[in-house]
Amino acid sequence: MIIFFDLEGPLSPQDNAYEVMKLIGERGASIFEAISRYDDILTLEGREGYEPGDTLALIAPFLVLHGITESDIRRVSEDATLVAGVRYLMECLRARGWEIYIISTSYEQHAYNIGRKLGVEPANIVCTELNFGHLMPDAAVKAKLNEATKRVEEAMRSSEEDELFPILDDFFFHELPAIGFNPLEKIRVIGGEKKAEAIRAILRDKGLGFSDAIAVGDSITDYKMLKLVKEHGGLAVVFNGNEYSVPYASVGLASADISFLLILCDSFAQGGTARVKEVVDVWSARRGDFENNPQNIPDDCISAELRDYINNRAITLPYFHNIEDTKLEEIIELHRRMRMHVRAHAGKLG
Repeated sequence: MIIFFDLEGPLSPQDNAYEVMKLIGERGASIFEAISRYDDILTLEGREGYEPGDTLALIAPFLVLHGITESDIRRVSEDATLVAGVRYLMECLRARGWEIYIISTSYEQHAYNIGRKLGVEPANIVCTELNFGHLMPDAAVKAKLNEATKRVEEAMRSSEEDELFPILDDFFFHELPAIGFNPLEKIRVIGGEKKAEAIRAILRDKGLGFSDAIAVGDSITDYKMLKLVKEHGGLAVVFNGNEYSVPYASVGLASADISFLLILCDSFAQGGTARVKEVVDVWSARRGDFENNPQNIPDDCISAELRDYINNRAITLPYFHNIEDTKLEEIIELHRRMRMHVRAHAGKLG
């Protein structure tokens, strides 16, 4: 069995690029939020050649001009926390013989750091390569880039969304390419379709089928990999997802502690997606009883070790949903609340 994790959300609550942008000054966070929303719009309109997550390419001009380095990204990453229960989950999955991969939009400096903390080797991590040495423009281009970027930063300060996005269109798709600094060509972001491609390639190389695979994601960069795995007989799990990811999953898990994913993994190993949905339906119907009386959770709906794990901790039980059998609006709202609880300000990003 093999499992593919998105990183930011399921494994660590930090949005690393968001935190890195804050290093450029007081406007860094708002610039990133504007570009993240722009990323959502481009994705939803199906802009040719654009993939969700290309935000990490679009912020490159700002990082370059404000002197952000790869060391800065690593330093910010060192402050990242892990989602509750993830170390325990990884330990259990390894003991059961699962192959663990991280498929992340994150810059490599962050992805490899979180992977190291969780014992996932770089060979099992697919992420966005970032080399500032390859990004640095010559003096003439840098002067033009500086002038153009300052105009856009000023527009972000004063313009409403419907006025700002045409300005961003011109900046990213016309002005920057014209001066020889096209961030979408300089940085190959692992988002959207590239996440799905990575899963296809890994399964092919391993000689495995989708029926052996679980994908776990939470955001707009994950919907294509979730959709791919779901449509080909694997299990697509949305963990504290947003409105862009929930509809593409097989099942939902809303929880402050990801150790409960083990229930889905064990069920999948026992009987594929059909068995997972049986267990999810039991949890959905009896969650209130389980919350008040954890001893009533049937043995075939939780492993003995996970039962011991939660009995020894003050952990609120999770919410499981069969996505196809529950109103999406209800699931999305519950996941939104849990997402904001676990990820704080990063939870509002697409």
